[in-house]
Amino acid sequence: MADGLQKRMQQEVEKFKAIQKEYQAVINSRQQLDSQLTENNGVRDELNLLESDANVFKLIGPVLVKQDLEEARQNVNKRIDYIAGETKRLDKTIEDLDKKQDTQREALGKLQQQLQQAQVKAAMKA
Repeated sequence: MADGLQKRMQQEVEKFKAIQKEYQAVINSRQQLDSQLTENNGVRDELNLLESDANVFKLIGPVLVKQDLEEARQNVNKRIDYIAGETKRLDKTIEDLDKKQDTQREALGKLQQQLQQAQVKAAMKA
């Protein structure tokens, strides 16, 4: 019985490690989006300071190409909207992974108690 519990415990630990690995990857993605959002907000603020006749250039490869100010503002706003949507999606994923981790911790705690009880019973019989 203890061998079966030990094997099951190992499987549950592996599941928990996989959840933690996925959680860390999502957190890293979330942090990257935060920095992109900050950068795009700064660009939007700078574009909003410009007069309507100002020259705006976009870097495409090694070349600076003139771009319409309104088009540049629209592009930045679209990027900000996209990043905000991705951030919300990742927040939901983080919340779901938190719940999975909590559930897995509880399962591991119960298995650990069962394993300890089985070891105590085995020790009493010996």
